[in-house]
Amino acid sequence: MLSAPKKAKRRAGGGEGSSNVFSMFEQSQIQEYKEAFTIIDQNRDGIISKDDLRDVLASMGQLNVKNEELEAMIKEASGPINFTVFLTMFGEKLKGADPEDVILAAFKVLDPEGTGTIKKSFLEELLSTQCDRFSQEEIKNLWTAFPPDVAGNVDYKNICYVITHGEEKEE
Repeated sequence: MLSAPKKAKRRAGGGEGSSNVFSMFEQSQIQEYKEAFTIIDQNRDGIISKDDLRDVLASMGQLNVKNEELEAMIKEASGPINFTVFLTMFGEKLKGADPEDVILAAFKVLDPEGTGTIKKSFLEELLSTQCDRFSQEEIKNLWTAFPPDVAGNVDYKNICYVITHGEEKEE
C-alpha cells in the first residue's frame, strides 16, 4: 500500500494551528472554498497576492481599490496565503459568527407573521439608520447578493444561511 509523503503535507500547513483546519468544515464546504481560492488566485501560482486581489476585485467591478486596502487584506494572514492559510482565515472569521438559529431568531422578531421574508424598504431603513449603519454601497451590495422578489420582499432565511455557511442553498 502506497501513501503520500507526510513531510510535504506538514510543510504546506503554514504554521501553528492550521493542522486541524480541514476538520472545521464539511467536504463540500472545503471544495467550495477551493473553488473560491482558485478564482482569487488569478495567476495560478498557489498563493493569493495583492495583484491577485486587485485582478479579482476588478473582475467584479471594483476598479479603484487602493494599494493600502489590498495590503491590509494581505496582512490579515501571518504569511503567504496558500489554500490552507486561506481556509484557516475563513475558519477564524466564521468562529465569531452567531449560529444560524440565533440570526434567524433576530430576523423573526422583524417578521411577526412568520412569512420568512421582510420588506426591502423596512430592512434598508433599519440597516442604514440603526447601530452599525450600512453605507449606500453596502446596501447596494446586499441587494445585488440577495435581490428582493417582485413584491419587494427579502428572503432572510437565505441571508442567514449564507452568513453561517458561506454559500447559497441549492433548491
